[in-house]
Amino acid sequence: MNILVIIAHPDDEVLGMGGTILKHAKNADKVTVAYMTTGITSRRSSNYQSISSYQTNKKQKSIMKNQIEELRKDAKKSCKLLKVKKTIFFDFPDNELDTVPLLKIIKSIENIIKEIKPDRIYTSHYGDLNIDHRIIFEATLTACRPVKFPVKEIICFEILSSTDWAFSYKFKPNYFINIKNELDYKIKAMQVYKNEIREFPLPSSIENIKNSAHKWGTVSGLKSAEAFQLIRKFEK
Repeated sequence: MNILVIIAHPDDEVLGMGGTILKHAKNADKVTVAYMTTGITSRRSSNYQSISSYQTNKKQKSIMKNQIEELRKDAKKSCKLLKVKKTIFFDFPDNELDTVPLLKIIKSIENIIKEIKPDRIYTSHYGDLNIDHRIIFEATLTACRPVKFPVKEIICFEILSSTDWAFSYKFKPNYFINIKNELDYKIKAMQVYKNEIREFPLPSSIENIKNSAHKWGTVSGLKSAEAFQLIRKFEK
């Protein structure tokens, strides 16, 4: 089975479904991860921390350009741990996808679909707090309209620090995957993102990643699980 994961930012794939990605790979599925934005430029800072100022000087832009490359290297290393077959990077602006024509994003995703021919697509949830996540969902759903690209399955996943911060909580999972044997690798893959990981109680902390896996495990009668919301499935 060809699996395509379409996300906005590097680390979304691990936070949301790192264990499931590895499980697909173990099952001999071919997994491709497409990162649609640069991932960090919205912070307007050269030290991996967000600042309040919107303006960015030339020096910070130059430093952030190097940091984007470093982040992509981390993404590739993380994906290697999860046995991802292919990574694709785009340069859409981080946390500013609402400034880009939606049609441009849709067509970029259409081109990926033509190349990969996925049986199943995973993407971010339509109710996330992060604007990029919501737009990626909308663009993906549009690119997968049944008339042109009959992708069999479209599934959303929770991304810690975005899905759970969108009050009121709209994520209503109805599909759970056992990651008991993959959780340790999910954590290792997240640790590769050395500048993205945070201390507890922030959501993108190692402790909270474990907590989330155990929470969805208790919901589904498993020790550790990742939760998903099935958006669409076609069967012949």
